[in-house]
Amino acid sequence: MNAVRIASTLAILTIMTGMARAQTPGDISDLVGARAAGAETAIQSRGYVFVKTQTGDDRKYSVWWNPRSRQCVTVATMDGRYASITSSPAPDCNQTTARDRDTWRNDDRSDGGYRPPVPPREAPSYAGGRGPLTVGGYQVDLGLVCFGDGQRPGVATTYGWSWNSRRNRYDYGNRTEMTSQQFDASVMIQLWDGGGRISLPKKLIPPINTRGQDGWWDLYDVDMGPDVIRAKYRLNGLNKPAIVINRRSGQITIRGTDPYQFRGSCDLIDGEDHRRF
Repeated sequence: MNAVRIASTLAILTIMTGMARAQTPGDISDLVGARAAGAETAIQSRGYVFVKTQTGDDRKYSVWWNPRSRQCVTVATMDGRYASITSSPAPDCNQTTARDRDTWRNDDRSDGGYRPPVPPREAPSYAGGRGPLTVGGYQVDLGLVCFGDGQRPGVATTYGWSWNSRRNRYDYGNRTEMTSQQFDASVMIQLWDGGGRISLPKKLIPPINTRGQDGWWDLYDVDMGPDVIRAKYRLNGLNKPAIVINRRSGQITIRGTDPYQFRGSCDLIDGEDHRRF
């Protein structure tokens, strides 16, 4: 009898999991399971606008609206990660449905009643309605936003007992040690023929650095291959991190002087289909 119950429970869970995946819009399905800090940057880069949030017993629910695709979604965040993303009705995002708009258009009222406004079409985020983007006289060929996990050198103070050879005894005190710090972060990259630049969050900028311009560092040794993009940037005389981007999977790795590194996933700033590059 117990075996039958267990089998029934597993079957129900499988069906529910399949339904949840089917309800997740394809353009953001890869964000399920991602850390909330980086995923929030990613969902915004794909055209979604935050609407509201609600707090449950063990998770938070945030509602997002995409004015271009007129898609409303609800994101459940649990333990700092996106646990699920499901499609929601337009009214959940304070928007009207197509039927509602048609009703208002066909309703010949003479009393001047209120009619819900229809959001205007937005220009692609990358082009901005002004043609190709140029930086310092260079036309940007590829713009990326990459989110993920980073690591950098840090300093930690610990307390405990240590041997004092001069006094021939154990003394209680503190000592400072070098450590590696983990964090969530996102970077932005712009590439053009023979060069480019990268925008770094404060967590990826060491105290001693070459002082990038407005948070951007120039890229050199740029190689835009058909499958892999490689480049470097100079933080200081000793730390010259190397960037490797897989153009098929969208994965990025940045490695500098140990333990400086960053791993994540990149989105193309195209403003339309939000495809991998």
